[in-house]
Amino acid sequence: MEVMLTVEGLEKSFKDKKVLKGISFEVRKGEIMAILGPNGAGKSTTIRNIMGIMYPDKGSVTFHQHNGKGIPREKIGYLPEERGLYKNVNVMDILLYLADLKDYPLHKAKERALMYLKKFDLEGKEKISVEELSKGMGQKVQFISSIIHEPELLILDEPFSGLDPVSQELFKEEIRSLADNGTAILLSSHQMNLVEEMCDRLFMIQRGQKVIYGTLNDVKTEYANFKCTIRGLNNRHELENIPEVVRVEDKGESSILYLEKDVDPGNWLKQLPDKINIHELNINRISLHEIFIDIATDKNLMKEGSEVLA
Repeated sequence: MEVMLTVEGLEKSFKDKKVLKGISFEVRKGEIMAILGPNGAGKSTTIRNIMGIMYPDKGSVTFHQHNGKGIPREKIGYLPEERGLYKNVNVMDILLYLADLKDYPLHKAKERALMYLKKFDLEGKEKISVEELSKGMGQKVQFISSIIHEPELLILDEPFSGLDPVSQELFKEEIRSLADNGTAILLSSHQMNLVEEMCDRLFMIQRGQKVIYGTLNDVKTEYANFKCTIRGLNNRHELENIPEVVRVEDKGESSILYLEKDVDPGNWLKQLPDKINIHELNINRISLHEIFIDIATDKNLMKEGSEVLA
């Protein structure tokens, strides 16, 4: 798969604080790549270096064999976390203005604007000012502005913020459609369930350093052990004594058993004592949300020092 964006050895410091420490990853054509990490990890600094809002102290950002100030920004779409549409300008005018800044033909921009306004249930809103829109409507217009010029690389920073579930589904469908049609997408979000559902690969950063990089399946296989959720009243001590159980979380009428790495779920289930009270049982790998929390809080409850390479 063609590599659209290459970030290599990125380093950035502000005064005496080193914010990025040798960040490297790729984004390929037609894939959705997640960049994850807790607040302050370095995600926004990485994105700003890609966008040319700032430049790294060391390392490089390459897009289509261009780097630094030579990157063709008109081929990149960007939805920032901090929303910034002009409030006293009407919706169509702001969309056409932003398309013009990307040297995109205005007649095509108007056609695409009307198409997307209809798709996102904003038909008839093109003449009202941005300040009259609800937060969710404003988010839709901001999203349209980031894709109206048909970018080859799309960077989305918290795209689902302020959206109701129906609007989230619309965004998810459109993001998938863009990727299916060849757009390379770099997505940053704290909503791990959506990331887990949508993304092909992920890059997780903590304190300016890479901690995880690879496909979701590779990450889960390498980093996330199995857990077993049992609904039913049981003695915690008895559950802790089951072979290959690392720890137990008591949730009242249910318990979560975290298992050792490389456990075979089928064989492990055969070891459950007959006296265990089971109304319902579910066994699966630890979620991306749990991996994120473990890294962000330094609990080290999972595999220490784990790193998955793409």
